[in-house]
Amino acid sequence: MTAWKWVLGLLFVLIGIVAIIWVAGMFLPRDHMASRMGHYQVPPEKVWAALTDIDAMPSWRIGLKSVTRLPDKNGLPVHVEDTSAGKMTFETTLVDPPRRLVRGMASDLPFGGTWTFDVAPAPDGSTLRITENGYVSNPFFRFISRYVIGYTSEMNKYLTGLAQHFGEKPQIRD
Repeated sequence: MTAWKWVLGLLFVLIGIVAIIWVAGMFLPRDHMASRMGHYQVPPEKVWAALTDIDAMPSWRIGLKSVTRLPDKNGLPVHVEDTSAGKMTFETTLVDPPRRLVRGMASDLPFGGTWTFDVAPAPDGSTLRITENGYVSNPFFRFISRYVIGYTSEMNKYLTGLAQHFGEKPQIRD
């Protein structure tokens, strides 16, 4: 009997934790904005080339297993990324070389949004600012993405992988 009480107690504790996370997530806004910037010792054109060469991204993007190109939409690239989190479809919605690129999620998932890539010259190279305008529909995952994973974790991986692609140490800031 004692073992059953222990198991039942543990089950109630786990249900309580999930309920607390769910309620806390409901108090968080569905939409969010986050931004990170990397500095690189290469000219903006080189950063732009890496951003727009979709087929080469698996060679430098951390956690990106493969990319599959899909037919263009409105003359702009669409692709599927296979990551450790699963497959997600992205479509490019704005191209302003070599300054601004906007890509948005086109997958039907309980989260999504856009990444805006702003490339700018710097005295000793260039900077890349990634701004995410995203949403998380599910309150449980909203809490996890805000407090456990963090809104900027994927941006940090992206900027780090790009620095390594250029043979540099990552220089990332808000």
